[in-house]
Amino acid sequence: MSGTESSGFVDEAQLNVKAGDGGAGSVSFRREAHVPKGGPDGGDGGKGGDVWLQGNRNVASLLAFRDHPHRKATSGTHGAGKKRHGAGGSDLMVDVPEGTVVRAPDGELLVDLANHGDRWLAVQGGRGGRGNARFLTNARRAPSFAEQGEYGEERWLHLELKLMADAALVGFPNAGKSTLISAVSAAKPKIADYPFTTLTPHLGVVRFQDHEFVLADIPGLVEGAAEGKGLGHQFLRHIERARVLVLMLDLAPVDGRSPADQEAVLLRELGQYRPELLDRLRLVVGSKADVATEDYDGLRISGVARTGLDEMLGKLGTLVDEARNAEPAPEPYVTLRPSEQGFSVVRDMDGAWRVRGKIAERAVALADLTNDEAMVYVQERLRRMGVERALARAGARDGDTVRIGDVELGYEEGL
Repeated sequence: MSGTESSGFVDEAQLNVKAGDGGAGSVSFRREAHVPKGGPDGGDGGKGGDVWLQGNRNVASLLAFRDHPHRKATSGTHGAGKKRHGAGGSDLMVDVPEGTVVRAPDGELLVDLANHGDRWLAVQGGRGGRGNARFLTNARRAPSFAEQGEYGEERWLHLELKLMADAALVGFPNAGKSTLISAVSAAKPKIADYPFTTLTPHLGVVRFQDHEFVLADIPGLVEGAAEGKGLGHQFLRHIERARVLVLMLDLAPVDGRSPADQEAVLLRELGQYRPELLDRLRLVVGSKADVATEDYDGLRISGVARTGLDEMLGKLGTLVDEARNAEPAPEPYVTLRPSEQGFSVVRDMDGAWRVRGKIAERAVALADLTNDEAMVYVQERLRRMGVERALARAGARDGDTVRIGDVELGYEEGL
């Protein structure tokens, strides 16, 4: 099913993540008796919080992002006098279902959070500005400037869920699987009284008491499926990753096959395809109890009459929890984006020069360019980075406009 067919299951969503802004550095001087202006003692601003995405097996779908797509970390606080540094913002951990694929708006694959505990740094918090105490030098005894806080990163992300079902319904065609999944979840599969109604898997999120799990309605199994008969391997592949198997035995079979015979055939097909499937936790139920023509001593249910469902869901939820807890914990990974190094000089469409690169953009963005002393400091810093030399090599001339980030500067030859 697609993410738009049900209010309970969403497998695609847009997410806007905004990291916290950095706090501003402080301009402050010590106040001492008989000294009108002591040395600089402005503290640094705190760093803004980062936003991380984390795979979590206990999150069933992307529903939480459908109506509320924005997630924001807190910002750092400003520095203060007496070298008091601002507090850093808190990082925000955004839980998504394991199996969530994250893409950029243009479709570029950014990360696949396939396992529980996998983490990815989505956006980084802005750096806190340095207070004026940081700019004290022998030549600059009373710096009158500090750095601004850096804005935190912000971006839109596209989330896609490649879901692994917690439990899969396994049975012969027309065994009542689609009726059951529509009765216990928000999934809306096509239902009719003939074999092979379900040609593709349907997923439904089941919430019962304190259990929440994903239930898959799988195309009906036929004898010979392990050799490729019917939907064959296409069907069997869908149940390979299910944590729990639910064997549904038709109590009103058209061909008169007994429940015991149905169970034997189902287990034989599973075993021939993947012997390890026989070791999977499983629940066996008799379906269509409301119109049963066969005797059966086990758990009896009816999706149409909605009988026996509470008992079944309670047992299934317990088995799913048991299977989850028994899984060996995969080695979760943490993905950091590589830090950007260097800068480049390009020509904008209007002829102005643009300096691209995190280090140059940061130098300008953090500065208070309304302060003459700060402006001189930024020019010195850019010169040390080699920005002015690179502009000259690119062909910049006196008076040309130079853009660095959101700031426009005038180029002066020979500086």
